Amino acid sequence: MTARAPESRVGELEHRYLSGTFAELCRIESPSGRERACAERVIAELRGLGVSVQEDGAGELTGSDCGNLLARIPGARGGGSSPSRSLLLCAHLDTVPLQAPVEPVLQDGAWENINEGILGADNKAAVAVMLALARHVRNDGAPVDVELLFTVGEELALAGSRVFDASSLRSELGYVFDHASPIGEVVVDSPTHYRLQAAFRGAAAHAGLHPEEGRSAILAASRAIASIPLGRLDEGTTVNVGTIAGGTALNVVPEECLVTGEVRGLESERAEAVVAEIVDRMHEAANLPDCDCDVEVSVERTFSGYRLRPSSRALAVAEAALRSCGHEPVRISSGGGSDANALIAAGLETVNLANGTERAHEPGERVSVAALEEMLDVALALLDQAAALSSDAAL
Repeated sequence: MTARAPESRVGELEHRYLSGTFAELCRIESPSGRERACAERVIAELRGLGVSVQEDGAGELTGSDCGNLLARIPGARGGGSSPSRSLLLCAHLDTVPLQAPVEPVLQDGAWENINEGILGADNKAAVAVMLALARHVRNDGAPVDVELLFTVGEELALAGSRVFDASSLRSELGYVFDHASPIGEVVVDSPTHYRLQAAFRGAAAHAGLHPEEGRSAILAASRAIASIPLGRLDEGTTVNVGTIAGGTALNVVPEECLVTGEVRGLESERAEAVVAEIVDRMHEAANLPDCDCDVEVSVERTFSGYRLRPSSRALAVAEAALRSCGHEPVRISSGGGSDANALIAAGLETVNLANGTERAHEPGERVSVAALEEMLDVALALLDQAAALSSDAAL
């Protein structure tokens, strides 16, 4: 349940800047691994505001052409000394692969891609909000210092944030705007994620002359996939086979086939049990008499899940900020991961907030102008609420 605050915290000029910046960022292609152009635009904007930006070595570690970006903005109001408290806001620069060029257009009060593909609102809506917030803080000040983290490779199992050195942060509370649902929703439960890869190997043979001499790796892979429960297994567990690659030619019994998949689970033990079952099914399929293939299965726990404590300071600040902007907080569980997972694992108390976007990763992805403006209001309210923490809960 949400309700628009009676008055926005910023003026019409700042709203225009926010919308224009968002559209400009969306036009810059930045699929995972190719974030450099988008990063350079962010760096230029921040340096134009007199904000220094540091880039880490995540690019080399993750295979991207760019590292994570970290900027710090003193938030003192009224010309006083810089406040000791600091708050982190985080967004990712990358998108999933593009199905079509991005040309943002306003339709009925919402930004959409005029072409049949993603818009990139995941997560450039949050990137634009953070730049608008930086501009506001530089002009009008803030009650706390602000750290802005822009990550790479988030769509690749949080690659950038997983290698980011969180010990370099001064903040003790962090916020990510990376859940495609109505503003007001707060992610308090997020899954553990496993990546699985199965490499089947059989024997090649001419498919017309001597098929009986071959052993089809694709057949073994297909038998394995057919034996695996896919989709939503229960309220907190999902399984997906995402890619299959194999074979060399139409008339050759395929010698190799590579399958990749994932398991997500809000309950870590349940997820581990499902992974073990899938590994067993892969080996069983490879050993079937009509398959008789070898298989190598690798499993990687790419990121850990979390469940926020009801007493969490970061959660209290988030919900107070939402209420101050006219939104009644709604605590939700999510099957998706975000940079919050990696930051929490690194010891930073972090909350992932809904950003009002719709249809993430799909053609038809969109975000309303109102949602962008409301997100900026909430981000600014986070600064005020963090400053208002009692001395007993000081950051």
